[in-house]
Amino acid sequence: MTISDFTDNYTAAFSKAFAGIEAFEGTTQISYSEAINKCVELVLKAQAANKKIMFAGNGGSAGITSHMAIDFWKNGKVKATAFNDSSLLTCLANDISFEHVFSAPIQMFAESGDIAMCISSSGSSKNILNAAEEAQKSGCSVITFSGFKTDNPLKKLGHINFYVPAYSYGFVEVLHNLIIHCIL
Repeated sequence: MTISDFTDNYTAAFSKAFAGIEAFEGTTQISYSEAINKCVELVLKAQAANKKIMFAGNGGSAGITSHMAIDFWKNGKVKATAFNDSSLLTCLANDISFEHVFSAPIQMFAESGDIAMCISSSGSSKNILNAAEEAQKSGCSVITFSGFKTDNPLKKLGHINFYVPAYSYGFVEVLHNLIIHCIL
C-alpha cells in the first residue's frame, strides 16, 4: 500500500466515524444537533447558577479533560476542572483504588446542579464508570463520551451520551474533542 492509498483510506475511515456519531438522551437515540443543543442548555444553566463542570478521563482522554476544562472557564466563563493532577491520581490510586480516582473527588466536590463530563474511548474503564455513577448520585448532570463497542456501559450512564463508532483511539479521541469543542 502506498502512502497516498493509506492516507486516502485513513481519511475515509475518519470521515465515516465522524458521520456515524450517535447521540442519546439516556438510552433514547436523538440527533447529534439535538444532543449538542441539550448540552449547551445544561452548560448555560450551570453557568447561570454559578455551578461547575468536572471532567474525568484516562490517558489521551485526560489530555482532552485538561484542555477543555481550561477552555470552558477561560473562553466559556464557566467554572471547570479536570481531576487529573498526578499527585491526586497517584495518592487516590494508592490509598483508595484506581477504580475510584475520579469518583472520590466527585463525591467530595460535586454539588447538585454541576455537570460531569466523563470520557472513555472504550466506554468500559471502571474509574470512569464509577465517576459517572457518583456524579449522578451527587445530583449532577452527566454527559458521556465513548467509542469502540456499541454496547459499552458508559453509553448508558449519562443524561446525554455521545458514541463514536470506531475502534481507533485516534479517531475516537479526536472526535470526542471535536464534540466537546462544539458544545463550548
